Amino acid sequence: MIGQHVLAGYAPGAGGREALALARAITALTRGRLSVAAVHPPGLPGAEGQTRALLDQAAALLGGTPADLHVQEGRSVGRGLTLLASRVGADLIVVGSPDGGPRGRIGVGAAADHLLHSATEAVMLAPSGYAPPEELGRITVMYVRRPQCDEAVTRAAQAAEGLGVPLRLVTLAIGDVNPEPLRDDLALAIRLALDSSGLTAGDVSAELARGGDVADTMDDIGWPDGELLVCASSEDASAHRVFLGEVALKVLRAAPCPVTVLPRGYL
Repeated sequence: MIGQHVLAGYAPGAGGREALALARAITALTRGRLSVAAVHPPGLPGAEGQTRALLDQAAALLGGTPADLHVQEGRSVGRGLTLLASRVGADLIVVGSPDGGPRGRIGVGAAADHLLHSATEAVMLAPSGYAPPEELGRITVMYVRRPQCDEAVTRAAQAAEGLGVPLRLVTLAIGDVNPEPLRDDLALAIRLALDSSGLTAGDVSAELARGGDVADTMDDIGWPDGELLVCASSEDASAHRVFLGEVALKVLRAAPCPVTVLPRGYL
């Protein structure tokens, strides 16, 4: 199950704190290992010492939660996090939103943009101002009938079973489209979720969200506290890498909850 080893990217500001809080909450759910990294550019005098001071701040914010602290050199924060995740065996990289963005929505900064287009591990983003609830309420999968989305349904169903939470499958019907084929696809996805896990029919629901654009459709469905959204990578992604397409990026920006993007071919 994803989240057995979570790497949080820490930086000064609210986004760094929110990434740290979300990563800690995930490892509390999965009983996984937590690593925290701060990245500095190469060849900058005093950068390593400043980065170690940042990690001291992160350790204080964790309040005694065990974590491995890493000073990482990298030409960019995203690249540094990807290299470190591969080296330490993390299966999930968590980053926050840049300061100054809309509260309750995900902002894609330079680090997140790099990760969403090249990471080999799953990537999770925290909305601006996010504070983890006491417990996870539900896992939602954004579904379109494609092999990588079927993989996401399978993995999310297994995670929902392991965490004891329900699973929801959502398909967006944007503009003037025939909804019946989309409903048929959702029915097949429900069967896939049930067949690939120990979930019962009462544990799995599906919704067809309708609207004139992505933001409208995302507002057409409810997002209670404790929600976690899972998206698959684009069909244009290389094997075992994250690559977020145009529509999925709009979904991510409109989501009021943390979003996890799985690499193509995630195992």
